[in-house]
Amino acid sequence: MSTISAAGYIDPLQRFIASGKPFMGICVGMQALFTGSEESPSHAGLGVIPGTLELFSSATKAVPHIGWNSAATRTFTDASLFGLRPNAKYYYVHSYAKPIDADLRGWDVATARYGEEEFVGAISRGNIFATQFHPEKSGYAGLAVLKAFLGQQRLAPLAGPATRVEEDAEGGLTRRVIACLDVRSNDAGDLVVTKGDQYDVREKAAGGGVRNLGKPVEMARKYFEDGADEVTFLNITSFRNCPVRDLPMLEVLRRTSETVFVPLTIGGGIRDVVDTDGSTVSALQIATMYFKSGADKVSIGSDAVTAAEEYYARDSQLSGATAIEQISQAYGNQAVVVSVDPRRVYVSSPSATARTTIKTAFPGPNGEEHCWYQCTIKGGREGRDMDVQQLVRAVEAMGAGEILLNCIDKDGTNSGFDLELIRTVKRAVRIPVIASSGAGTPDHFREVFEETTTDAALGAGMVRISYDRGEDGRLTASSSTAESTRSDRSSSFWRKRDCWPGTRRISACRTGRIIWRASLDNACEPILHIPQ
Repeated sequence: MSTISAAGYIDPLQRFIASGKPFMGICVGMQALFTGSEESPSHAGLGVIPGTLELFSSATKAVPHIGWNSAATRTFTDASLFGLRPNAKYYYVHSYAKPIDADLRGWDVATARYGEEEFVGAISRGNIFATQFHPEKSGYAGLAVLKAFLGQQRLAPLAGPATRVEEDAEGGLTRRVIACLDVRSNDAGDLVVTKGDQYDVREKAAGGGVRNLGKPVEMARKYFEDGADEVTFLNITSFRNCPVRDLPMLEVLRRTSETVFVPLTIGGGIRDVVDTDGSTVSALQIATMYFKSGADKVSIGSDAVTAAEEYYARDSQLSGATAIEQISQAYGNQAVVVSVDPRRVYVSSPSATARTTIKTAFPGPNGEEHCWYQCTIKGGREGRDMDVQQLVRAVEAMGAGEILLNCIDKDGTNSGFDLELIRTVKRAVRIPVIASSGAGTPDHFREVFEETTTDAALGAGMVRISYDRGEDGRLTASSSTAESTRSDRSSSFWRKRDCWPGTRRISACRTGRIIWRASLDNACEPILHIPQ
């Protein structure tokens, strides 16, 4: 609100809303309509909607609230409010919310639930419609909401196949499945998606070329169409001789955001740099360029370790000068992901190291029953005298909104996630944690969601996951390579969320031999006919 006020927008906004012309607010655009917020008590809101936003409790859940949740209309159940569907999930990312209470009497409200707290997911009255979630990042369900508002279709009946999946709808936040694309230039200078084996992206065969799984924009679109909750690009090429404003990843983001309507994260190179003309470009400026090109979040790696070391050297005092602090201050902590690259160090006993150890179920090479997780930098090539618990606590204090938890020992092994590492980090912080490294089959996702409290799981290199439904109605899944799926992608319409616990279900259903998906006009359209 301070920014809006300083720019002189408060009076024009209030006059526009009072004019009766259609007005839509999204995320902070909705929050600004309320009387005020605990986030900034000294700055009043626009006062269009009564009530004060409150910070989510982190006693039993991660904050920020990030992921796919419901927006179920409370006022009526037989009609869709601006395209909202009771069985759909929408993408939220926020720490403050408006609780459901008597303040909202007279408003049409759609709600979501996070843990024990029920809050406003969308709200409408007269010419005003506002959503806490991001419809532009909520896939086809979100596009339906935008289309309904632009066409001023306030209410539409809920009927037909779209309502039959409502019986299977689950309230509350779902756990995210994130597709990751490691992007770098190959030896010919072309940008390709690659896959590492313990961070080595070159083929073992003669020639040792960079593994090439496909083109970044095309693969991101395929992941979106297959139902990925988010897409992450990890730029593992430095482009040292390229002017900052001509970075190839900026164009990748611009093109991807034209056809991919889920959140996009970009990692790699988010640091202070000296441009080719000798000028200094700050990490905040680079992040801003990525955001303007279509990114929703930026991921910071090695520089976070350095910042954490300096944080502890100052007796856990913030400097205000780190990339994490500056970007989170400008764009919110939900916009900053810290990518962590730990590896196991086995010890004979906890007393053998000053670092925080765990008792492991997987003994070391000499039978050691204890280990600690050492933080690394430079793509795992250099270890630091800091354990992973120290690192994640430090970056949380600086303002990071999520932890992307990699594992050098598991990278490229296709042997499953390091569950012990994930549990260790989840106990150390209250912000969301994304499990990464080791996924090789769909069952590894099922395992990590059943055996840990991770908020999301990320897969890189599992280019396609195929699904089929047996005679008993149960869904099974299998992974496949990029090559084998290019010729036959029909089974990819079966979504991963149907077989992994707590994940988002796609807005699709099956009648006979036809699979249906909710279309932009809130009806259903056939997307696949299954042959006899």
